[in-house]
Amino acid sequence: MEQYKQEFIEFMVESDVLKFGEFTLKSGRKSPFFMNAGAYVTGTQLRKLGEYYAKAIQEHYGLDFDVLFGPAYKGIPLTVATTMAISELYGKDIRYCSNRKEVKDHGDTGILLGSKLRDGDRVVIIEDVTTSGKSIEETFPILKEQAEVEVKGLIVSLNRMEVGKGGEKCALDEIRDLYGFDTAAIVTMAEVVERLYQKECNGKIVIDDRLKEAIDAYYKTYGV
Repeated sequence: MEQYKQEFIEFMVESDVLKFGEFTLKSGRKSPFFMNAGAYVTGTQLRKLGEYYAKAIQEHYGLDFDVLFGPAYKGIPLTVATTMAISELYGKDIRYCSNRKEVKDHGDTGILLGSKLRDGDRVVIIEDVTTSGKSIEETFPILKEQAEVEVKGLIVSLNRMEVGKGGEKCALDEIRDLYGFDTAAIVTMAEVVERLYQKECNGKIVIDDRLKEAIDAYYKTYGV
């Protein structure tokens, strides 16, 4: 596993973003783990988060694209932090763009925040985590309405590796097959387990035998 992936897994735990225990998800599923990207709240955390996204984007898609698009609302700080990190790490200026939930009719008008989209723009979409693909369902038409853009791919921080709405594939694979662009994550839950099972992180063992059994049981029911 790449060093930046190991560091990112530890970073999620240390930032209290990735938690383990018993959680009820919006879907009603009882999950032994939960991710809340809203727990990244400091400048230092956002700077590091942008760097991890930048490294994953460079690995999966390269830097030959024009715009990083983040669906509102969580995607807004992700686009800002990551475009700054791409500039600092790789010396490449990428424009950032997000959608508004409501169309603005005065001042900086329109549905978009940040850069306008232009015909021919190559776009990478950035999100925190995708479980159902609902945000892509809402924002993909917005992208296509604004200009003739090419979506190169979607990047999320964590691939939960569980079945999506269709009941057969994970949400990232469903999005790939439905919309025709690549999908990727900084890390997968399999990599999280590999890094944390019976290994010390932040001064303690995060995934012990009992928690590992709960995760394995969860994936027997909901895994792909």
